[in-house]
Amino acid sequence: MNLKKVLVWLAIAFVVFYVIQQPESSAEMVKSAGEALGDAASSIADFVTSLG
Repeated sequence: MNLKKVLVWLAIAFVVFYVIQQPESSAEMVKSAGEALGDAASSIADFVTSLG
């Protein structure tokens, strides 16, 4: 196996471990990330709307 595959699997294992150990914190982090992406999309939409 090459180093990249090993690192990817280690990262996946860490995420799974974190979700199992801290499910509420994990859910809050995903919720916050979703809100940030939604805000960014809304801002981009406002910008594009203001161009036309």
